Amino acid sequence: MKIALVQQNYHIGNFEYNTEKIIQGIQMAKEAGADLVVFSELCVCGYPPRDFLEFGDFISRCYDSLEKIKAFTAGIGVIVGSPAPNPDPNGKDLYNAAWFLHDHEVKAVVHKTCLPTYDIFDEDRYFEVGQDWRVIEFQGKRLAVTICEDIWNLGENPLYRACPMDHLMLQHPDLMINISASPFDYDHEEDRRAVVRQNVLKYKLPMYYCNAVGAQTEIIFDGGSVVYDAYGTCTHHMKIFEEDFQIIDTEIKYRPINKHTPVFTSASVLTPDQIIPYLTRRNNIREIHDALLLGIRDYFRKMGFQKAILGSSGGIDSAVTLALASRALGNEHVRAVAMPSGFSSSHSVDDATALSGKLNNPFDIIPIQPIFESFLSTLQPIFNDLPFSLAEENIQSRIRGNLLMAIANKFGYILLNTSNKSELSTGYGTLYGDMAGGLSVLGDLYKMQVYALAHFINQDEEIIPNSILTKAPSAELRPDQKDSDSLPVYDLLDKILYLYIERRKGPREIIAMGVDQALVERVLKLVNTSEYKRNQFCPIIRVSSKAFGVGRRMPIVGKYLS
Repeated sequence: MKIALVQQNYHIGNFEYNTEKIIQGIQMAKEAGADLVVFSELCVCGYPPRDFLEFGDFISRCYDSLEKIKAFTAGIGVIVGSPAPNPDPNGKDLYNAAWFLHDHEVKAVVHKTCLPTYDIFDEDRYFEVGQDWRVIEFQGKRLAVTICEDIWNLGENPLYRACPMDHLMLQHPDLMINISASPFDYDHEEDRRAVVRQNVLKYKLPMYYCNAVGAQTEIIFDGGSVVYDAYGTCTHHMKIFEEDFQIIDTEIKYRPINKHTPVFTSASVLTPDQIIPYLTRRNNIREIHDALLLGIRDYFRKMGFQKAILGSSGGIDSAVTLALASRALGNEHVRAVAMPSGFSSSHSVDDATALSGKLNNPFDIIPIQPIFESFLSTLQPIFNDLPFSLAEENIQSRIRGNLLMAIANKFGYILLNTSNKSELSTGYGTLYGDMAGGLSVLGDLYKMQVYALAHFINQDEEIIPNSILTKAPSAELRPDQKDSDSLPVYDLLDKILYLYIERRKGPREIIAMGVDQALVERVLKLVNTSEYKRNQFCPIIRVSSKAFGVGRRMPIVGKYLS
């Protein structure tokens, strides 16, 4: 049997677009002589559809799309992902399903059993748990079809009570097919391939694994679809961060691809001294770079936007954001605005000017000191002679936010936020000022990762001026200000943040690793008392296993560690 894996970038709720792409994939598979073509999880409607699933019209359009796809299934088997109805009045109204279509008919519908309800996933909110497991017979083969999380219920502490493959093995399948929408983070591809291999070794069957690709708001799907033979060897590995198409003949014995077989990462057992090297390792940074480009491009393309704007301070965060946005959207579509105040150093303006000169993007300089002085004059009767404080610092930041939003509104730009994860974690930012934006590019990268990303961008030529990489970070909102005045140095801060946020280590565990107790308590208090700021923040492109946003849900008024 010849099986085609079709790795495509869908658009949530864009049924005409998704259906046309699926039909094109079927036609390609037919022309290539495939007997069976496999698409990814919920490809008909796009993943994750979230509360769209509560609308009857949305579900009807899914079924209408399936009818259109059925018309192209003459002589070829097609596996697509779409919601399916639950005829039983008990339980949820829908299943997350894989539909097997052939010769204009629905031959089988497979219901997902393991419904992830953690981090960014909330499938139990919408779907009923599948409890009926049947192989699909097709062209003399018995296919064990599962959906994404169905193959992850392994290990010593499984998350779910039922494992679909255990039930399917009783029916003597010949091969496994898994359709997925498995998101990217810089740990996940290795873990994902390890899970596929563990299934292969456990059940002694080959697996054909088809994953989604593309960005859906903050979530990146990296593709990387794979085929493993029954001996645990990867024979096919499809592109990451790109659409792809491959035909695999099940009767041919393939040589293993020239790539090591992954094992589960040991990130959860890193010592503090290993964290920064791990976070900034080249392979991580390369994939983060590509993921962020995909995230920016798809956000703009799928939302119908074309142009971006950002504040260019001459610092590392805005420099990296500008470089990435220029690569993603084209230099001419990204406008940078430097807004110096009386506290801005001349080299900051010079660095911002040099960067835009190198990138050849639209660039403006708007001094804010006259506006700042007018604010102070207006507020003087209320402020009286109280000393300069955070209030005056934040006024400058909010002036900049207002200017950027005014230009964005006037000319149709989307404001890109430049805050990093270290700042967002600790509340080191101004609401309605430098925290403004329509999309956060660096909000899931710690400061040390931002520096590593800058060096990666500069690997072939100096795009970001070296002076930006070497100077001490500063918000420049008061005389001689440095970030280190308010925060621990970043290489130490990022270790604590990573252990707390990504690895969910409590203060006692972190202190036991040799980190100063007072510092740990201070940092964790900053994180937990800043939740109200993050709750008002824009979407953050997710590249880690625990990003701020929908995947990390914390009480704003919680007392824990605050």
